Amino acid sequence: MASREKASVSGHMFDVVVIGGGISGLSAAKLLAEHEVNVLVLEARDRVGGRTYTVRNKHVDYVDVGGAYVGPTQNRILRLSKELGLKTYKVNVNERVVQYVKGKTYPFRGAFPPVWNPIAYLDYNNLWRTMDNMGKEERKFVGGSGQVSEKIMSLLGDRVKLTRPVTCVDQSGDNIIVQTLNHEVYECKYVITAIPPTLTAKIHFTPELPPERNQLVQRLPMGAIIKCMMYYKEAFWKKKDYCGCMIIQDEEAPISITLDDSKPDGSLPAIMGFILARKAVQLAKLHKDERKRKICELYSKVLGSEEALQPVHYEEKNWCEEQYSGGCYTAYFPPGIMTQYGRVIREPVGRIYFAGTETATHWSGYMEGAVEAGERAARSILYVMGKVANLDVEEPESEDVPATEIMCTFWERNLPSVPGLLKIIGFSTSVTALCFVAYKFRLLK
Repeated sequence: MASREKASVSGHMFDVVVIGGGISGLSAAKLLAEHEVNVLVLEARDRVGGRTYTVRNKHVDYVDVGGAYVGPTQNRILRLSKELGLKTYKVNVNERVVQYVKGKTYPFRGAFPPVWNPIAYLDYNNLWRTMDNMGKEERKFVGGSGQVSEKIMSLLGDRVKLTRPVTCVDQSGDNIIVQTLNHEVYECKYVITAIPPTLTAKIHFTPELPPERNQLVQRLPMGAIIKCMMYYKEAFWKKKDYCGCMIIQDEEAPISITLDDSKPDGSLPAIMGFILARKAVQLAKLHKDERKRKICELYSKVLGSEEALQPVHYEEKNWCEEQYSGGCYTAYFPPGIMTQYGRVIREPVGRIYFAGTETATHWSGYMEGAVEAGERAARSILYVMGKVANLDVEEPESEDVPATEIMCTFWERNLPSVPGLLKIIGFSTSVTALCFVAYKFRLLK
């Protein structure tokens, strides 16, 4: 009751309060504002962007230490970034990719590395062919992906408030009361939470969330990632006709996959690598300089170059340290959780709607999924308010980044998978057997 009296005195009344100023929350707020809805965004950090974060300094100019990549079929984030005046550029994969297996380096060109076992090749080929019908352009934003959120914040102006962690959401009365850690109180008709599911456990809800939702948020841990950028005086890997992309299959290696992270004009040569999962947990215990040394030694071994040992700068981001993310890239579903609880992840609770990339129906875990989820939650509220007639809107394909098929050889396109080969063999054997029986029957007759 006291909080309600304080709210009425403060006069902070809105149609919708969005909790979380990442791409998902800001996408929702932008769409609501475009329909003349009085919306407020409350962000816990001192910046917007959530799991996208563009660091700017004299050593790197700009660098994405969080989500960075977009590509074909990710039409919502491409449309949104175009509306905001952002441009993309292609990640360099012009030279050879390097596969490192069992202590040996195998450079190759094309969609995937060579496989010498003919049976393994059939299934490996089929896997890539199945996954990559959509295209081969992976892209980044000129100036960094953090600009998406920063530009939306500029559009919304003082409707975005930073350093406002939400602690309480009370929807027991006619209006919803939202309270922040610094004791500010806001009143609204609807709430959108656009934060990782597990972080909703930091918020006190009145009435309590339904049992299934409570159980769900306890069972969706965040991934563990350290994103690492190593800068060099020159792109020495190109002298070996390598593009900077490495696929490293080694249990002892800190990095599993890398990409060239140089600027579009080739300046500030850099290699970006991910320390993933249990390796991130283990290596997070080391000093930053020790992680840097291990990564340099790995690159030197894989690329066969002493120049890899002489970086001019090192930048990293350990997302496990972020209390308002909890980790990266996304929450993951342990076995059985999706089938048991997954259906409630997008279900509203009263007048509280859920966004965030984890709730997306397409590209969950990516920036594309964040936009889809945010706009879906906003559109649901607009529908209830009578401001839109349809809940679902079909997103047209991006004209600038269309989905294109990866170019394959005749054999790569037409070789069957192992199950397919077995079916062919089985069918051929059956036909041969039938023909043999028919032939024998004719002779006997």
